[in-house]
Amino acid sequence: MKQGKAIIFSAPSGSGKTSLVRHLIKNIPNLGFSISACTRDKRGRHEVNGKDYYFLSQDEFKRKIDEDEFIEWEEVYEGNFYGTLKEEIQRIWDSEKAVIFDVDVKGGLALKKYFGDQALAIFVKVPSLEVLASRLNDRGTESEESLSRRIFKAQFEAKFEPQFDVSILNDDFAGSSAEAEDLVKKFLAS
Repeated sequence: MKQGKAIIFSAPSGSGKTSLVRHLIKNIPNLGFSISACTRDKRGRHEVNGKDYYFLSQDEFKRKIDEDEFIEWEEVYEGNFYGTLKEEIQRIWDSEKAVIFDVDVKGGLALKKYFGDQALAIFVKVPSLEVLASRLNDRGTESEESLSRRIFKAQFEAKFEPQFDVSILNDDFAGSSAEAEDLVKKFLAS
């Protein structure tokens, strides 16, 4: 596989990593978004197959695992698999762009290990679990049970922050996005 640079944004769900990644893609032209594969259902009508995710059946996903088509994959929640396809990374590098990821914490650490010095791994955190719960509630997509599960998982994932190259506190989006842009531009120039 041809090599290029990789920017990894990881965080507990609701921390704002997706908003930061979208900002960077809009403002740094030589970034290509890595579209993850998953087995979960689309959220509403706004999610598009091949743009937001590659929505696969569990059977399709498991076949791709068996055929070693993933750089990394995991069962994030019971029955919901997520992963990074090797062909997706190659597609981006073939277009002469650095790849940018928006992944959960476990996936981010797996990607950091896989890409080594070619990667910048950024952990995005929120000021408190209360802020995180509020953000997840504001989405309008969480049941009480799923909200509780995500908060519990966020507490666990926060323990992995020291394993990332750098952390960004996402308490003010203007400041956080400027910090992310500065970090990424410096890494790409190195």
